Amino acid sequence: MLVLVTLFWGVSYLLMDTALEDLEPFTLNFIRFFGAFVIAAAAFFPKIRNVNKITLMYSALIGLILVFVYIGATFGVMYTSLSNAGFLCALTCVFTPVLGLIFKKQIPDKKFVFVIVICFTGIALLSLDENLKPAPGDIICLLCAVSYAADLLVTETAVSKEEVNVFQLGVFQLGFTGIFCLIAALVLETPQLPHSPKVWGAVVFLAVFCTGIAFIAQTVAQQYTSASRVGIIFTLEPVFAAVTAYFFAGERLIPRAYAGAVLLLLSLFIMEADLTRREQEIPLFYKWWYELR
Repeated sequence: MLVLVTLFWGVSYLLMDTALEDLEPFTLNFIRFFGAFVIAAAAFFPKIRNVNKITLMYSALIGLILVFVYIGATFGVMYTSLSNAGFLCALTCVFTPVLGLIFKKQIPDKKFVFVIVICFTGIALLSLDENLKPAPGDIICLLCAVSYAADLLVTETAVSKEEVNVFQLGVFQLGFTGIFCLIAALVLETPQLPHSPKVWGAVVFLAVFCTGIAFIAQTVAQQYTSASRVGIIFTLEPVFAAVTAYFFAGERLIPRAYAGAVLLLLSLFIMEADLTRREQEIPLFYKWWYELR
């Protein structure tokens, strides 16, 4: 299921690029996140109407972090290629265990360190030029990667607490992200609605699939796996971003970049190839599905 979430986010770079034809970054993210919140709240109102303070507190904190995640991603799309934006935002898989080690004293096992090396090599092959110089937008995308690593770790902490309703957390974080982006848009931009059907279509898909469904699914699924493992699964995001950019935006990768994509797929296979764990994940999927019912 997290792979499907990653597919949505891989496609989102092209959709953000389309939406930015009419909208400024904070306005886009306000419509995207608050729209997702309204839809989710309407669809699941009986499940979210009785929310406690602890759940709201973590929702607000995660929402604030997500502002930095998506401002990094949105501005990154404006100043670098769609493929590079996807690749560099995927550095989350590197920063998650680093931040976990610093702030939560989580020691990664030997296999995970090996996988991180493969991931880092793959992302470098995909994103850096011959002179190892990134575009200005590439630097901005690093903000997205670091912030999202922090988001995964905070979410991991939140879902481990009995007082936190995980499904409500997934919904209310969308609302807080939207509110924070609206405040920034009112101060820094001139908010307006999309002008064209094409941009409306991109914004609606971003809100429903890439935001509402994706973030609720990610939050609930993190009950059953670690933040570092989620970060590794999300290394597929740049592969999906590159494929989307190739077919719909005409971007082409050089052979070195394709080699990087292969390394990312290899790292995912290594993490997912534990057949014993695979057997244990079958009932976990049903637990995840029960949360969404």
